[in-house]
Amino acid sequence: MPPVFCVLCWQLMSQALFTAPVFGLIVVGDEILSGRRADRHLQHLAELLVERGLQLSWARYVGDEPQRLTQTIKDAWAGGGAVFCTGGIGSTPDDHTRQCAADALDLPLVPHAEACALITARSREMAKKKGIDFDPQAPDNRQRLLMGRLPYGARLLPNSYNGIPGFALGTPGQGRMLYFTPGFPVMAWPTMEWALETDWTACFERGRWLERSIIVRGEGEAVLTPLMERIEARHAGVKVFSLPSVDHPEYGRHIELGVKGAPAAVEPAWAALKEGLRAFTHLQCGPELERP
Repeated sequence: MPPVFCVLCWQLMSQALFTAPVFGLIVVGDEILSGRRADRHLQHLAELLVERGLQLSWARYVGDEPQRLTQTIKDAWAGGGAVFCTGGIGSTPDDHTRQCAADALDLPLVPHAEACALITARSREMAKKKGIDFDPQAPDNRQRLLMGRLPYGARLLPNSYNGIPGFALGTPGQGRMLYFTPGFPVMAWPTMEWALETDWTACFERGRWLERSIIVRGEGEAVLTPLMERIEARHAGVKVFSLPSVDHPEYGRHIELGVKGAPAAVEPAWAALKEGLRAFTHLQCGPELERP
C-alpha cells in the first residue's frame, strides 16, 4: 500500500476514533424537583465543556423514584455519548442510583474490593478524628460499606473531598460512558473535570467555538426575527440566538442578540448582524459581549 494512502487512512481512522461524543447530564434527587435545593451542576458542567471546545447536548432531572431513574439511565446508555449522573450513590434508603444503574444495564450489584477498601480507610480516619477505636462491625461502618456495592465491571472515579469514590460504566474509546458522582458539588465537580481530562482529551478543541453578541434595547424579537433568519441562511454553520430579558439589573428590558459557531464562520456573520442592526435607527445597541 502506498505510504501516502496509509497516512490518509490513519488520519481518517483517528478522526473517527476521536470524534467528540454527545455529552449529557442526569441530576438525581427529590430535593431538586421540590425546590428545596437548586441545581448547580448543569451550569458548571456546561462551563467545563465549553472551556474544552465541547458542548452539553441535553440534561434531565429525575427524583428518587427507582423505576423512573432506571429508565432514564437505560435511555442514556442506549443513546450513547458521555453522560454524567449526579446524586443518589450514598447509603441511605433514598439512594437508589447504584441499584438503578445495575438494573438499567442488566448487571449484578456486587462488592467492589477497591471501593470497599477506600470506604474502610475513610471510616478509620473518621474514627481517629473522633478519638475512638475503629470497629468494622459497627452499624455505621457496615452501612457505609453499602456504597462499595457497585454494578459489576464498574470503574472507580476519584473523590478528592473524602475519598469515597464514584463509579463509571462503559469504555471511552467506544464513545459510550456513564459517570456516577455524589450530588454534592464539592465532590462532583472535581470528578467531572477528572473524567474529562482522563477520558476525552483527544476530543478537546479549545478555541473552536466562539460566541459574539450585543445588548439591544428598543425593539422586540418579532421585528428582529427576519434579520436573524437572513443571517443563518447566508452563513452556514452559524447559529443566531436571541435571549430576551425584562428585568436585568444592569441593562433593564433588552435582548441579547448574537451568533455562535466556529470562529472563522462567526466573524463574517457577526459583521453582517451588526450591519443589519444599523437599519433599525431607533435601537440602543451595546455593549458587545464575547465568549470563547
